[in-house]
Amino acid sequence: MAIVSAKLCRTLLPLHCCLLKYHSINSISASHSLQETVKNAVEAKAYEKIPDLLVSFEQACQNPNPFAFLSTFPDSLRMQVVDEILQSFIPVRPRFRAQAAYAYLLSFTLQSSNPPLPLGLAVLQRTLRSGCVPVAQTRLLLSSAWLNCRKESRSVSDILFEMQSIGYHPDSSTCNYLIWSLCDVDQLNEAVKVLKGMCRAGCVPDLESFDTVVRAMCRVRKTSEALDMIKKMVEKVGLTPRQGTIVKVAAALRANREIWRAVELVEFLERKDYPVGFESYDLVVKGCLDSGENILAGKVVMGMTEKGFIPYIRTRHKVVDRLAGAGEWKLANAVRQRFAELRS
Repeated sequence: MAIVSAKLCRTLLPLHCCLLKYHSINSISASHSLQETVKNAVEAKAYEKIPDLLVSFEQACQNPNPFAFLSTFPDSLRMQVVDEILQSFIPVRPRFRAQAAYAYLLSFTLQSSNPPLPLGLAVLQRTLRSGCVPVAQTRLLLSSAWLNCRKESRSVSDILFEMQSIGYHPDSSTCNYLIWSLCDVDQLNEAVKVLKGMCRAGCVPDLESFDTVVRAMCRVRKTSEALDMIKKMVEKVGLTPRQGTIVKVAAALRANREIWRAVELVEFLERKDYPVGFESYDLVVKGCLDSGENILAGKVVMGMTEKGFIPYIRTRHKVVDRLAGAGEWKLANAVRQRFAELRS
C-alpha cells in the first residue's frame, strides 16, 4: 500500500508543478494585459472606464501595480494625468466603484512616484472625499513618504503648500489621516509637528486632529504633553474634548499615579464649563483610593454627586470606610448623607 501511495505521489507531483506554473504564467499574462488595458484607457483619456476595468481584472491586480506604467511619464505629464484621472472619478456612482482605483493610485504615488508628495496627498484627499477608505497599508506608505520628505529639512507647511502647485489645497481630513498614520508608526513627535504646522498651511486643526494626538500621548503615558494639549484645545481653539479622550487622559494619569493632576484636570474642565462624564470621575476617585488620598477621594465624590453621578457601591463603601478610618468623621458623614439624599 505504501509503495502504491509513493508511486501516486511521484505521478501527481509533476502535474501539480505544471498547474502551478500554468497559473503563474496565466496570472502574469492577465496582469500584463490589465496594465496594457489601463494604459490604453489613459492614452484615450477614457478615465471613467478605469474603475470597471480594475474590477473585471480583480484577480490580476495584485502585482505589479496597474498604474506602474505612469512612472515612465515625465513628472509634469504624470501629475497632469493623475489629476485628470482623479477628476474623472468625482461623478462615479456608486462611489465604491472607484475604491480599487483609488487604492492602486495611492500605492503607486506613494511608492513609485518621484517625488511621492504632493501627488500622494492629492490622491489621498480625493479618496477620503469620495467616502472610500484607504487600505491599511496606506498609513505605512504615507508616513514613510512623509518622513523621507522631512529628512530633506523641509517644513511641514512647505510640504502641505506644495499641494497648491498641482491645484489642490490641504484640508483637515487629509492632515488628520497623516497625523493618524504617523501615530500608528510611533512617530508621535512628528505628528505633533504636523498638528502645529497645519495652521501655517492654512488648515485649521479640528477635534479629530487633537483627539488623535492626545490618545497617542496617553498610550505612551506622556501625561504632561496630553494635559497641555487638552488645555490648548479648550483655551486657545475653543474645542470641547470628547468624553472618551478625557477618560484616556484620566486613565493614563491614574496609571502614572499622578492623581493630583487628574483632579486638576477635572477642576479645570469644570471651571471652563466643559462636561466631565461619569467614567472620568470614577477613574479619578479610584485613583485617589489607590494612592491613599482618601480625603481627596471624598472631596471628588462630593463634586461628583453634585453633577448627579453616584459612584459604584464598592467605591462608595471604600470612600466612607477610608474616611472613617482616618478619623475624618465630618467628611465621612457628609459623603454618607449625600448618598442618602440621592437615595443610594
